[in-house]
Amino acid sequence: MQSWRRRKSLWLALSASWLLLVLLGGFSLLRLALPPRPRPGASQGWPRWLDAELLQSFSQAGELPEDAASPPQAPHGGSCNWGACFDTSKCRGDGLKVFVYPASGPISETHHRILASIEGSRFHTFSPAGACLLFLLSLDAQTGECSSMPLQWNRGRNHLVLRLHPAPCPKTFQLGQAMVAEASPTVDSFRPGFDVALPFLPEAHPLRGGAPGQLQQHSPQPGIALLALEEERGGWRTADTGSSACPWDAHCEQDPGSRQTQRRETLPNATFCLISGHRPEAASRFLQALQAGCIPVLLSPRWELPFSEVIDWTKAAIVADERLPLQVLAALQEMSPARVLALRQQTQFLWDAYFSSVEKVIHTTLEVIQDRIFGTSAHPSLLWNSPPGALLALSTFSISPQDFPFYHLQQGINERPLPSSWPETAMPLTVIDGHRKVSDRFFPYSTIRTDAILSLDAHSSLSTSEVDFAFVVWQSFPERMVGFLTSSHFWDEAHGGWGYTAERTNEFSMVLTTAAFYHRYYHTLFTHSLPKVLRTLADEAPTCVDVLMNFLVAAVTKLPPIKVPYSKQRQEAAPLASGGPGPRPKPQAPAPDCVNQIAAAFGHMPLLSSRLRLDPVLFKDPVSVQRKKYRSLEKP
Repeated sequence: MQSWRRRKSLWLALSASWLLLVLLGGFSLLRLALPPRPRPGASQGWPRWLDAELLQSFSQAGELPEDAASPPQAPHGGSCNWGACFDTSKCRGDGLKVFVYPASGPISETHHRILASIEGSRFHTFSPAGACLLFLLSLDAQTGECSSMPLQWNRGRNHLVLRLHPAPCPKTFQLGQAMVAEASPTVDSFRPGFDVALPFLPEAHPLRGGAPGQLQQHSPQPGIALLALEEERGGWRTADTGSSACPWDAHCEQDPGSRQTQRRETLPNATFCLISGHRPEAASRFLQALQAGCIPVLLSPRWELPFSEVIDWTKAAIVADERLPLQVLAALQEMSPARVLALRQQTQFLWDAYFSSVEKVIHTTLEVIQDRIFGTSAHPSLLWNSPPGALLALSTFSISPQDFPFYHLQQGINERPLPSSWPETAMPLTVIDGHRKVSDRFFPYSTIRTDAILSLDAHSSLSTSEVDFAFVVWQSFPERMVGFLTSSHFWDEAHGGWGYTAERTNEFSMVLTTAAFYHRYYHTLFTHSLPKVLRTLADEAPTCVDVLMNFLVAAVTKLPPIKVPYSKQRQEAAPLASGGPGPRPKPQAPAPDCVNQIAAAFGHMPLLSSRLRLDPVLFKDPVSVQRKKYRSLEKP
């Protein structure tokens, strides 16, 4: 009897211990599926298991990093780091200037696009002596032999070697002090803060522009979330997250009959995309998931995520441990709709800002290196991880996010109220003698001190009340253009291209800069970001300059301009028209192919159409809130 009681007591004690272990450890394991936010000052190497102290029984000694700061160690592949192997003194004056070595052999179409994107950027220079960075395209994967080093090699110092495929040559022998920009490098070979992790670019990836994101539902959608699982032979299959079996591991299946899968060649409209971190081709699936708005769930990835130095991937992806399939599945099931929507929307922003074209990938690489030269303050994390992205937030304009017109759009509120009235008119009038080019009107002159710019032509005729109201509207929408006269673009089926009309209709997509308000930052972006070929087009065809500025602002904001009223009587008597002093010229439409040339240079059509016109009587009236339900007023 006593023996039975002892056995019963021992059984109860073991049961209580097991229950306590489940309560204390089980919930902490679920947190693995949701990566925590990066800690200030901590390395953003990927993945980083911050629950290491709770997982000792599931890992080998030394397998999981500790939370406590550890002394700096020598990077993999040698002792090179940014301070030891890069000479920033070569970058003083003009900043980051890049010289590209000519290709020494046959190159692929992807390599052609990469070289074209660098040569067309503001970073490019034809002089190796005046370059801060020397760019070398590695062809080892194609030739099978080690490439010969150029004459200016200097042990690789201030060089960037681009590798889209694994190279057969020993990295330490071939590279020396050179940085490596590599597609999906392994976490063992990647040197944080020195190398650059690139995405895996397919051969058909477009040079510029690129296809937009595919997420159609931009609000929480009720229903069962679908999992998309990669197939080894290509394609995807779907499964229900409500299944009691983990669909990627047959060892944990509890009810195989409840699983419903469907094999598809293209990525379905799934909520989560499970991607294994072992196979090299998994890196290409990562970009597919981003474009589709499918939240990547990376199972123990062995490769560095692209641009992890600046992109906060915890806002768009999930890193999970493949050894804990049931806990990962449970965490995905319990994720709130608001969190799911935020992650999916971030995938669309990152795809559009940094990955949709070869040009964006290469320009992002150069921006990362430029930020290292000028320090982390050149592009704060907010500018990298919020629309429109760091490529459209030039550090030459400001390093403070609050100075950019889209800062208030990111925050949703005005943390720094704009002035409630016009600046004092006692300021001296400054007359600038330009170089007689049309694009000079959009040069970022240092004498411009106010955020608001009122662009006026000599023949413009506006009343003070009209200008005052336009300024009040711009204060509420500082990221947009606010103007009086409008025009519109349209698709011309007969000619297979874009058309343009300046006729007054209810729908418009552009405002004329003959009389318009906009933020002064767009002068900086116009001068330093646009390709030279577009600025030359504006100078050679002056009627194209309005179209070009509207293209630029729409590409940044993803929003249409705003129209404010203009007196019909004065419009008929003294129409707004471009031109200087002298007899009033007749309004001219842009050159026939102007819109098509600019759209081709951008790689897509950024203009958006709108029917919204703000009226002085109703602008501050509560009835304006009701306009929000009319979503068709502004459309793509």
